Amino acid sequence: MAVDIQPACLGLYCGKTLLFKNGSSEIYGECGVCPRGQRTNAQKYCQPCTESPELYDWLYLGFMAMLPLVLHWFFIEWYSGKKSSSALFQHITALFECSMAAIITLLVSDPVGVLYIHSCRVLMLSDWYTMLYNPSPDYVTTVHCTHEAVYPLYTIVFVYYAFCLVLMMLLRPLLVKKIACGLGKSERFKSIYAALYFFPILTVLQAVGGGLLYYAFPYIILVLSLVTLAVYMSASEIENCYDLLVRKKRLIVLFSHWLLHAYGIVSISRADRLEHDLPLLALVPTPALFYLFTAKFTEPSRILSEGANGH
Repeated sequence: MAVDIQPACLGLYCGKTLLFKNGSSEIYGECGVCPRGQRTNAQKYCQPCTESPELYDWLYLGFMAMLPLVLHWFFIEWYSGKKSSSALFQHITALFECSMAAIITLLVSDPVGVLYIHSCRVLMLSDWYTMLYNPSPDYVTTVHCTHEAVYPLYTIVFVYYAFCLVLMMLLRPLLVKKIACGLGKSERFKSIYAALYFFPILTVLQAVGGGLLYYAFPYIILVLSLVTLAVYMSASEIENCYDLLVRKKRLIVLFSHWLLHAYGIVSISRADRLEHDLPLLALVPTPALFYLFTAKFTEPSRILSEGANGH
């Protein structure tokens, strides 16, 4: 195969784009930024992203998709109050919004119209921050080679958040107005107002810390799920198995945290086959069991009552 000879490409992410191909002859352009959907190979040629995402990539996208859903549920529960019967319907609506946003995002991504995506493999942390690696050959002129080397793991999250926001604004106000009769007019839309705050925060978090989250999210899931489970069981004064089984809501919260524990463990193992993770998944109930066995020594109800009395 004949390939034209040109000077070597400088910079970590600069590459040469294919201009013309005729049989075994390939002609490449000058060194520069690769088009969207491509990244440089070891020979500094821009190659299309045609691989399927790894299991870890899907788990990362799942984590980023869960963030707005969990925040929706938290603020719906926070602002609905104990007397409101609308919380369940709002929870279901939030789940529907995020599910539909995820499906639409996959359908509009490359390849269009199917529920899977083509991607480039993540090789190192710097792949997420190509704007920091633009070379300056003469220390004066900068060659701008910024592109999405982790295509589409970086931008697909923004598209998903945009669809989540649009669907929420289309569906949630009508639902809340119809069923949230137990709340005052100022309280009905507070969960929606909260979303208008946390969506920009999530967007900035992805824009600035997307690469860090990609490598740290399994540990974030495990730590936060352990902490929130301990706080919830303590605040609910759960000290034995009977206290846990007396209300269905407590079991739902427990099983939800177990799912998060399992999600974090599978993400850390990075195994492509689930059978490799089965022995580790046996550790999922351990934190809850440890809490129940040791609660009698700490007596959370006494600590909460003393805190309420100011001691």
